[in-house]
Amino acid sequence: MNRSPLPGDPPGGRRAMAVWGIGVSVYFVAVIFRTSLGVAGLDAAERFHVNASALSTFSILQLLVYAGMQIPVGLLVDRLGTKKVLTLGVVLFTAGQLGFAFSPSYGTALASRALLGCGDAMTFISVLRLGTRWFPARRGPLVAQLAGLAGMAGNLVSTLVLARLLHGIGWTAAFAGSSLAGVVVLVLLLLFLKDHPEGHEPEPFPHRGAAYVRRQIAASWREPGTRLGLWVHFTTQFPAMVFLLLWGLPFLVEAQGLSRAVAGELLTLVVLSNMVFGLVYGQIVARHHAARLPLALGTVAATALLWAGTLAYPGEHAPMWLLIVLCVVLGSCGPASMLGFDFARPANPPERQGTASGITNMGGFVASMTTLFAVGVLLDATGDNYTVAFSSVFVLQALGVSQILRLRRRAARRERERLVASRVETVHVPA
Repeated sequence: MNRSPLPGDPPGGRRAMAVWGIGVSVYFVAVIFRTSLGVAGLDAAERFHVNASALSTFSILQLLVYAGMQIPVGLLVDRLGTKKVLTLGVVLFTAGQLGFAFSPSYGTALASRALLGCGDAMTFISVLRLGTRWFPARRGPLVAQLAGLAGMAGNLVSTLVLARLLHGIGWTAAFAGSSLAGVVVLVLLLLFLKDHPEGHEPEPFPHRGAAYVRRQIAASWREPGTRLGLWVHFTTQFPAMVFLLLWGLPFLVEAQGLSRAVAGELLTLVVLSNMVFGLVYGQIVARHHAARLPLALGTVAATALLWAGTLAYPGEHAPMWLLIVLCVVLGSCGPASMLGFDFARPANPPERQGTASGITNMGGFVASMTTLFAVGVLLDATGDNYTVAFSSVFVLQALGVSQILRLRRRAARRERERLVASRVETVHVPA
């Protein structure tokens, strides 16, 4: 097989890794801030004197803003480029984290998380776009998985470092101190990041207000690959997101009777497992493109099986070995969700990559937001019955799988047609 870059592909190399690394560092910090509530959930409930439903509102609002911003951010990335969008994102999520540190009330804390979610929303799509501008297309799946891996590293820092700071130096000092990381990446971004390598500037594309926006969204949505990518992301990401973002620690401590230290170790296991699965999935898809859908559906099946076994275990608490296996399998959810972008990317031309990525990225966060809300409401309604509350996971998985199965053939056929057309165009390019 010819592995040389396609005509017009960026060259990659060390310069690409350096520039892309700056973008990834921004995403890394954004994930630290995003997941900081996951290790502070019980502390937040005490600090603001709220119940489970009100506590879940923190994460729901943050994800609502994040999900709602995905298409606008995709359009902004296509219109303005990566550097400007990332710069705005860093300013917003740093201000949100700093505001959360000093929030005197539940209302101001909510506003701070919303601001953080708005800035966070601008990071991942920008990093994906940066990867397509600096690396050859055949590197796309691996580059995307590596970006996700950096995000999991941020989650690991939140779980290990921020949790210790929180219980060591207190709420305000921990959150205010962590916001300095946003200032550091902002300086790096302003000094060194470039949207694209020399000689690979995107072709000028007319932007005409609302008409342009409608065209971008409609053209992206018409592609079955974009819709399939959204549903793959929707179905695979949310079980681990809900567990890490808010409800994992309370479930392990209150329902399974573990200490906070042991529960923290299991959350860390989810993150470490995610990093391993990310490397494995990226290599598999880079070598075997057809493995995308089996990997996604296999992850959903394994996650559902382990959740069912844990929730239905006949004893008072699930055994430690089962909780460990559950956490390992939950680690595969993030890498599986990245496969959604591998369906959307080949379905859309370069000038629509940001918009298509934004549509895809909405999927998992809408599912996560819905499940966070459902779990909080069900916990309050059932007197903290985690078995009933976490059973909501199966409803969303069933919905997502039905849509994946409905769209898979149309997306595969359309992708083959685009591949054939691109080969024909390549053959007719004059030497």
